[in-house]
Amino acid sequence: MKCIIIDDEPLAIDVVESYLKQMGGMDIVAKCTNPLEAITLLNKHSVDLVFLDIEMPNLSGIDLVKSIENLPQFIFTTAYPQYALDGFNLNATDYLVKPMPFHRFIKAVTRAKEKYELEHLQPASGMPAAIGAFQKQENDFIFVKSEYENIKIKTENIIYVQGLKDYIKIHIEGTNKAIITLLSFKDMMDKLPGNNHFMRVHKSFIVNVNSIKALQKTKIVLQNDMRIPIGETFKKDVLERLGV
Repeated sequence: MKCIIIDDEPLAIDVVESYLKQMGGMDIVAKCTNPLEAITLLNKHSVDLVFLDIEMPNLSGIDLVKSIENLPQFIFTTAYPQYALDGFNLNATDYLVKPMPFHRFIKAVTRAKEKYELEHLQPASGMPAAIGAFQKQENDFIFVKSEYENIKIKTENIIYVQGLKDYIKIHIEGTNKAIITLLSFKDMMDKLPGNNHFMRVHKSFIVNVNSIKALQKTKIVLQNDMRIPIGETFKKDVLERLGV
């Protein structure tokens, strides 16, 4: 994978570069301390992954992301955890808070590599192109059986999922009525796309990260003001994932 490091602090660039060299398998094509110059670099180089600071002079990392069409995968590297939700709403591959532990950096880059491999996976020999295209799109929605029907649900509209023994309640944006289906919690987790949007926060709850409005000590507040408990065994992963 080819990558660019963008940060107004040269020492922060050195840290990312050092981590990448220890991991291997990454080609650093450019390093930049000026976000405006970074735009030129991104238009000039073919890049698979961007490591991007947020608080920079002239142009923030968030505004940089918004200003570039067809931006490749990017990982925010910042000292400010309060932008974590903005990062996930912009579909950041990950959000790392400085000082970044090496094990956390490895996790973020591994996630980026997995996404890269999935996006560049070629259809098997002899497979029609249309089938390959269908497989690439299938994570945009799921089908669940409810009341003798197979209901199609766009995954981006799922706010959260609640497990109730052998049943699952799927709460959908724009409606007060949940879809109830006879599935195990594990089956539901397997159905959901393997991206950054869904996160298990409790043994009985999965939330859509894009639906999070606020984070409390023991609960997550969603856009519909629903409060979801954070399970003690999931707390560390939740805080790491949200950069808090």
